[in-house]
Amino acid sequence: MSDWLSLSAAAKLLGVHPSTVRLWSDKGLLPVHRTKGGHRRYKENEVLLWAQTSREVRSVQPEDMLQSAIRNVRVQITEGNLENETWYQKLDEDARVQYRQSSRSLFQGLMTYLASNSEDAASEAFAIGYEYASRARRYNLSYVDAARAFLFFRGVLLDSVMSVYREANIPSGKAWEDMLQRMHSFTDQILISLLDTYQALETNSNGKS
Repeated sequence: MSDWLSLSAAAKLLGVHPSTVRLWSDKGLLPVHRTKGGHRRYKENEVLLWAQTSREVRSVQPEDMLQSAIRNVRVQITEGNLENETWYQKLDEDARVQYRQSSRSLFQGLMTYLASNSEDAASEAFAIGYEYASRARRYNLSYVDAARAFLFFRGVLLDSVMSVYREANIPSGKAWEDMLQRMHSFTDQILISLLDTYQALETNSNGKS
């Protein structure tokens, strides 16, 4: 039927990236129908009506959030917030560079998770948590400092995403609540992975000594 649109066709009609349409659909913001095979289909008249009545919902793409997060880290560094962190003060310059650069893995992991249709983020969260734990051990940070480092970058990330939502004029409500819930769920899994991994690495190290 000619009035049915695929995901890519709906994205083209709305002038946004397909990942944005997928995200809006998964959040219940944009009306979507499923075929027997599980594919997303959109009614052209529903998409057009939604576009007219939802002008306040602008394009919020993962790339926008990532760039905002990177800018936010730079601001935090410029303002001295990162240098004021006790865990950061314990690192040499090479370690500091590693931590600043690796913050991208957290940002990119979350953006991929938010833009995907999968609710299973366990493997991605484990990998990021492992990275933070192993780096902390490598630079002789305690598990408390390892957690503080992660929480610092998580705070920067949360601020960045909220900034992107405000700039897009997305009104507070279900969209914000769903986004925050998914963000906290994903980053909580990372924190648990970080602590579990740190403990395991410490146990293995003590066993070998």
